[in-house]
Amino acid sequence: MSNRTYKPRRGRVTPRQAAALDIRDGLLIELGRTTFSLTDEWPGLPVILEIGFGTGAATAVMAGDQPQFGLLAVDVHTPGIGDLLHRIRTIGLTNVRIMEADALEVLRTMIPERSLAGIRTYFPDPWPKARHHKRRLVTAEHASLIGSRTASGGTWDLATDWAPYADQMIDVLSKHPMWEGGAVDRPSDRPVTRYEQTALDQGREVTDLRYFRAIR
Repeated sequence: MSNRTYKPRRGRVTPRQAAALDIRDGLLIELGRTTFSLTDEWPGLPVILEIGFGTGAATAVMAGDQPQFGLLAVDVHTPGIGDLLHRIRTIGLTNVRIMEADALEVLRTMIPERSLAGIRTYFPDPWPKARHHKRRLVTAEHASLIGSRTASGGTWDLATDWAPYADQMIDVLSKHPMWEGGAVDRPSDRPVTRYEQTALDQGREVTDLRYFRAIR
């Protein structure tokens, strides 16, 4: 059994979030659904997988600004999923689907090889204690899984406010044969989230990375 890459978080689900979760309109996809297909959900659109999205505020903004992409947003925090469902319905976005699941399990069981145009991983849990580093999302093993599901030339965008984790990400991905890239300036199309602003206010520097799936 693989190490869990996230901390289970218990949060109170508000009435608004509960109502959003109860609507059955096809926006919330169940893990293991046998009829799920990227091409059926997003006909003619390249698809981006977002791993972890918090409240979904930035996710909704980016999806609205980029209607030319389908977005599969995956997280394990039920209140945040309710928030994002409410946001995309209020805005009227049609290019977003959401899953409450472990993204690694989604990748293993529901995403075909070389089918994703991109991955987004913004502010994953840094697991700062040394004994927990094996639980980090960015490892050689996970980079291989994500790489196998990404089309040649596809992107993996990452951001973290934890400098030691940024160093590890660079170390892992610079050595990995599936990925090419490195640190980049902060993308202008990535909104500043409440979490990121708190990190900046507390004096932590944010590192943005962009890697491309090697054309091999």
